[in-house]
Amino acid sequence: MKKLISLTVSAALLLAPLAYTINAPALNLKVDAVSAASEEAPAATAKPAPKATAKPAPTPKATAKPAATPKATAKPAATPKATAKPAATPKATAKPAATPKATTAPAATAKPAATTAPAASAKATAKPAATAKPVATAAPVTVHEDVYQDGVYVAYGDAYSKGTEGAKVTIKDGKIADIELLRTSPKIIDRNARENYSGVWAAYGLMKDRLMGKTRDGAAAVDAVSGATRTSNGWKLSVDRAFERSLAHQAADATYFNGVHMGVDPEAKYAVFATYEANKLTAVKLYPLSATGDFVDEKTYTAEQTAAIAAITPALLAKGASAQPVAGFEAETKAAVNAFWDAEQNASINNKAAYVDGFYSSYGTARSVGVERADVVIRNGKLVDVKLFRLGSNLIDRGATAYAEVVKANAPMTAKLLANGSYIANYNEKVDGISGATESSHGWNQAVERAFEKALKTPDEGQTFDGKFAGVDNQSKVMLLVDIDADQVTGIKLSLFGADGKLIADDKRTEEQKSLVDKLAAGLLASGVQAPDIAGQEALSAAAKAALTDALTNASKVQGTYKDGTFTAYGDAYDKGTNKADVTLRNGKIVNVALSRVGMNMVDLGKAAYAEVQKAIPVLTASFLAAGTREGAQDVDAVSGATSSSNALKAAVDRAYGKAEVTETDKAAYFDGIFIGASVDKTVNVMVTTKYNVPVTMAVYYLDDKGKVRYNLTDDELLVKYEIENTSNGKGLHKYGYRAAAFGANDAQKAISAKAVEAIKAALESAGK
Repeated sequence: MKKLISLTVSAALLLAPLAYTINAPALNLKVDAVSAASEEAPAATAKPAPKATAKPAPTPKATAKPAATPKATAKPAATPKATAKPAATPKATAKPAATPKATTAPAATAKPAATTAPAASAKATAKPAATAKPVATAAPVTVHEDVYQDGVYVAYGDAYSKGTEGAKVTIKDGKIADIELLRTSPKIIDRNARENYSGVWAAYGLMKDRLMGKTRDGAAAVDAVSGATRTSNGWKLSVDRAFERSLAHQAADATYFNGVHMGVDPEAKYAVFATYEANKLTAVKLYPLSATGDFVDEKTYTAEQTAAIAAITPALLAKGASAQPVAGFEAETKAAVNAFWDAEQNASINNKAAYVDGFYSSYGTARSVGVERADVVIRNGKLVDVKLFRLGSNLIDRGATAYAEVVKANAPMTAKLLANGSYIANYNEKVDGISGATESSHGWNQAVERAFEKALKTPDEGQTFDGKFAGVDNQSKVMLLVDIDADQVTGIKLSLFGADGKLIADDKRTEEQKSLVDKLAAGLLASGVQAPDIAGQEALSAAAKAALTDALTNASKVQGTYKDGTFTAYGDAYDKGTNKADVTLRNGKIVNVALSRVGMNMVDLGKAAYAEVQKAIPVLTASFLAAGTREGAQDVDAVSGATSSSNALKAAVDRAYGKAEVTETDKAAYFDGIFIGASVDKTVNVMVTTKYNVPVTMAVYYLDDKGKVRYNLTDDELLVKYEIENTSNGKGLHKYGYRAAAFGANDAQKAISAKAVEAIKAALESAGK
């Protein structure tokens, strides 16, 4: 291990007598683990989509000029494969420094050259009901493997009123080596599978299996999934465009893919549908979005919205992203131009974005009181979604318990970053910071900047960012502040947590603690996680090494497999209730877990739970924390006398990990299992069984005011129970498993069934991936 001698010991215990290069082989996994659309026609009230577009023309032969479908940019998938479990410890040698240069940030106002203005007139009409079903482009002639460049490419199908299909395709040797299928919201952000039409739920897995290992022509030839034809063809079109973008040599006169392409501005004010034919822009549609990110129904347009659409649409058609502000609608024009620019990038064969689309998370500069974190979504080099967090000294989100000024600053800082479409380059605290929370504002901006650097298609040198990073073992015994410069750890300050969960102040330590802190910090600085244990303090030594691993992972430029945060999941239920796990993850490690036994009314039973379960919960909590990882949690021994609950809680922890995956291993609507939900007033419970990732059977229970099942039922209650329990055969999607609605022949039945529907939706939410 390399050592740089000459650094001095600081009074604040910033021990730096030796600096060492971060060395991957030195990181010990054991140490870290132990411590530390034929499918669905739009509804009558659905927002109109653009006019039906022509079917895409055949894609060009790899060696010839493309016929109609233009070439696309190589857009790698942003997120790592969910199947790959994160290594418990980061590779030390794989840690570079250098935070992203401010100059790499895409300028929020930067616009591509003006698009060709066709003679077609722009109509500010409402969205048509649906576009024509896209047909996969014709298979190209067989080509040599080296015609397609290896890499990860992102492309989208044709847009319509619900969003669009997309695909992140890993191409290797001219074949699909991996693929993530996307179906987006109107904001063009991938949504949970269960938020789509039920016919699409099974299509994710079936289409992925059919496309894996295929060449371009092989992918074009796969069959669509019955009941999800439009979505299947949208995915096939996305895959074909991804192959087109990966061509090593592209025809100079091919600029845009034929079809209808969608774009949304970073603030999600407007969506633009831009139609290209033979490299020419032939139509533009402009649609306002609601605060929830949905298309505003044309019937509810305000007079101002109608006027803005009528005024701005012709300008977009004539000048594209170079359109000048329309008098009286300057702010609306800016948002619409940004949305058009986004659509143009999605249509471009040779997309020039420097970043890989997807989700990224990173940290600002750490302090003893905590650190800021930002979770972002990047598309076409722009920030299109961001969530900001303030973590405490234990590196767990403080939420509403953070300083009041910091809590207040979150929303305006979020808005400022989205309006900029990126992090703020050349950040000025007086100008760009939020009053009362300037330090956190700077930390958030820095976290977003680092997230952008993680997304670079061509990574900067080094594996870690430069700066000060915090690390805490997953049982919150030790906190480190680690200084990193050019992939070298140059300083470590070590602090201990007290029994109250707070850091012990330097001047409050005992002489024994002071000596222990000095020895631990010196050992870590000299030898990293290979530092020898201190005799008699093996557990604390392991915790210190786990904290160092955590700090190095927080400094890494590589996006992890799991999102940080708290995820709630359930084990399989039965007619007395279910078992719940609130699992907090950081860098794929369990850093906190709250286990509980809930009754049929979904209320924590506490001391009313079986005695064996009460005894098992603290034992399992400690075991899960000690295990630390997804795999380790499944190896935890069941507690004698509470085997069923132990296994259910292990399942709940695993499902929490499933919800945290950045890229779902097996994308589906629901986990398989048995789940319960209760009505808002806690009087009706419905138990839902899911198989093959869809709800297939349901059982209805009526509860008393104590949450117990009651059996003296009225005729109306029996009728509702019978209807829900006996209208499906248990082999396919349950009648009330998708868009359940109240029913009944009289007011009493309608009221009872409405509560049952509430319970069904709650149960499905518990089952959701």
